[in-house]
Amino acid sequence: MNKYKILITDKIHDEGKKYLISNGFEIKEILNPTEEELVKIIKDFHVLIVRSSTKVTRKVIDNAYNLKIIGRAGVGLDNIDLDAAREKNIKVLNSPESSSIAVAELTLLFILSALRRLPDAHFSVKSRKWEKSKFMGRELALKKVGIIGYGRIGREVAKRLKAFETEVFIFDPFVKKEDNFVSSLEELFNMCHIVTIHTPLNQSTENMINRNLLEKARKGIILVNTSRGKIINEDDLLWALNEGIVSIACLDVFSKEPPENYELLSHPNVILTPHIGAQTEEAQSKASLILAKKICEEIGG
Repeated sequence: MNKYKILITDKIHDEGKKYLISNGFEIKEILNPTEEELVKIIKDFHVLIVRSSTKVTRKVIDNAYNLKIIGRAGVGLDNIDLDAAREKNIKVLNSPESSSIAVAELTLLFILSALRRLPDAHFSVKSRKWEKSKFMGRELALKKVGIIGYGRIGREVAKRLKAFETEVFIFDPFVKKEDNFVSSLEELFNMCHIVTIHTPLNQSTENMINRNLLEKARKGIILVNTSRGKIINEDDLLWALNEGIVSIACLDVFSKEPPENYELLSHPNVILTPHIGAQTEEAQSKASLILAKKICEEIGG
């Protein structure tokens, strides 16, 4: 039996668990513990595996006397205190490769649903109405689409958008510039019909989409966020929706989850999903298996 003990506190796909067990690791699952519960039990484990629900706080890390690795089955690390982990020499691993296609496909679904008013048309027919003339839509072809962030997901979105004969423009100050890059967010929002967000949440991106920026946007823009909720100032987005600057907002993520901005949630021009960007069978299988392999490589399992 491998000497390393692994604690899993969020539900992950069985593929990763099977791989770890086959490599001799002892696994224990305690799902959705409170911070106090996690503080009490974490001292017995060498590896902690989470998704987005568990908050790995400094208090938890300070009591993790044997912890060597924190693994996030997925992309974002904003639920882990990275500074505290670094101070304790705890390695933080994740599997960002796993969900790129799933999130890119949801982004395209959002865009097409907004252009063709799919949710309203769906519920209209469900209500036994036949309002064909009411649901005049728009085509994606030839639209100018702006992508904020040109990492794994942003590139997958761009690849798919080009198949729809769109003009794709990129804003990302951290990657090598290409012909279709713009120099500022203001330029991107001013020129594009649709803007989609694919950048991580950090100090420089929190509230990056705010009233000051939205005031410079092309009127009637469609805004899509499948990244992190706090990148958009939700009060400012609500203002832009009421002003008609943003015609439709498509949100998979929120500043607080579950969301509590009920005025935004009930707005007729908002399409919502409950943070399901990575919620596909394929993405979850890849997320757990990729992470399991990285854990084994890190500690020689």
